[in-house]
Amino acid sequence: MARTVDHERAAARREAIMRAAAVLFAERGFESTSAAEIAKAAGLSSGSVFYYFTDKRAVFRAIFEQDLPTARELVARHGAGDDPVASILAVVDALAAETMDPLAPGILVEVVRQVGKDPELAQVIAETEAVLHEGFAALVERGTRTGAIDPDLDPGETARWIQIVLDGAFLNADPDHDPRPMLRRMITRLLSRQRDDAGDTA
Repeated sequence: MARTVDHERAAARREAIMRAAAVLFAERGFESTSAAEIAKAAGLSSGSVFYYFTDKRAVFRAIFEQDLPTARELVARHGAGDDPVASILAVVDALAAETMDPLAPGILVEVVRQVGKDPELAQVIAETEAVLHEGFAALVERGTRTGAIDPDLDPGETARWIQIVLDGAFLNADPDHDPRPMLRRMITRLLSRQRDDAGDTA
């Protein structure tokens, strides 16, 4: 029983460290934030960060490692929906909601700065993007077969463009602006069957 309690306490402290670090990284930047400052913000002793993480970069990576299971869960939950367009939009909505987090602009800047310096971080982000790409592509492919999505669209390329549009929302993240209505409009137009000049479906 004691081991279970210790495990739960360790998980809670790791989570507290990641939450505190995310705030500090977003506000001050990765390089300007010390491990001692992270520990203090988490309400822990100064050396606690290195008890739960190998170094400061491991803390930064851990913040984004959480995105991988989230992406897998989103793809699994919406992948079997009856309407592939609605499923794609539901995944987009869930992801885009994060752009309204007040920490989003600052933490995104740090990802751009640090990803080239940390191959493990780059791998974490690439794995998450691959899961989402596969999920979007599968939904597009199913939609092209059922007629819900323009059959002329290539599933892989279309999935990449959906992700590019999402990336644009993050690059322009604004906590006071909800990008989801416009994202839904743009992606719905992208997926819709093309019409010729006479207005007929091609």
